[in-house]
Amino acid sequence: MAGSQNVRRQAPFLLGLALILAALPIGYFVFLREPPPPPVRVPPPPPVVEVPPPSKPVQLSLQKVEGTVEVRRGKGAWEVAQPGAALHPSDAVRTQAASSAVIIGDEAVEVLVGAGTEVSVDSLTDELSRVLLETGIATATVRPGKRHTFEVKAANSDALARTTAGTFSMSNDGAGTVAVGAREGEVTFLGKGKVVIVRAGQQSVVTPTSTGPSEPAPVPSSLLRKVAWPDSRRNQRRIKISGEAVPGSRLEMGGQHFFPGPDGKFERTVDLKEGENLVQLRASSVMGTQQEAAQNYKVDTSPPKKLKVDLPWGSSSSPEVPAQTESP
Repeated sequence: MAGSQNVRRQAPFLLGLALILAALPIGYFVFLREPPPPPVRVPPPPPVVEVPPPSKPVQLSLQKVEGTVEVRRGKGAWEVAQPGAALHPSDAVRTQAASSAVIIGDEAVEVLVGAGTEVSVDSLTDELSRVLLETGIATATVRPGKRHTFEVKAANSDALARTTAGTFSMSNDGAGTVAVGAREGEVTFLGKGKVVIVRAGQQSVVTPTSTGPSEPAPVPSSLLRKVAWPDSRRNQRRIKISGEAVPGSRLEMGGQHFFPGPDGKFERTVDLKEGENLVQLRASSVMGTQQEAAQNYKVDTSPPKKLKVDLPWGSSSSPEVPAQTESP
């Protein structure tokens, strides 16, 4: 009986001890075990950025060649131009009398190089291209929507014209007289620290003695203000023709182009041939307007004929005297 009582007394103790031993792993797991590391978060991939292709400068090339047109590469010699030839910075193009060339710049720019004109490529980028007008007349067309600026700079001057859309012409006599005329759109004309906006149908002129480009105005209806023609009957083969024209206009006589002075005055020597001669003088503006004047000349440089004189006393020998001629 006593043994069974001892077992019953020890049973709660043993049961409690068993519960404690059973609780040890659970307590360790709950209170003593290190917590698991947090889950590794993988960052999302960076957004894909589209890199635009590198911009390319405008490519210039000769597309039309009429008459005698030459190209010079850098400081090399002048060579006969070929249609389709590419033009790079420092390349130059020049035209002779009765000749012309068209320069294309991708789909953004077109430049007409008139007769007796020289231009060179100054700068080519994707947003800006510039040519240098040495002398003569050049007409540029910049198509809208191309986000491209085109400039023409005059040699021997700080005059510069630019536009992003439109058609304009520049003339340069190579001595500081520069004219700009807008045919479509508008063009910014800079010179001597002054800036003017030339709109369609207007022109502006800067001269060596002016303070900058003149205020834009329509092209005068008369380009030749006066012309002094010598006598029409001549016994000499060389004459001098003088007069006055609108500054910035270009003159042509005998297939040769020239410019009046800053004050508009000009003088030109013309060689004539024996017999009938038609001397024509043509003036052109940057707006494309023209005016002509002409004079006929008859040249007779043959020696005077000898005249036979009959003496009243009937001498058989009749002296011959030269015929009198008019002094030139």
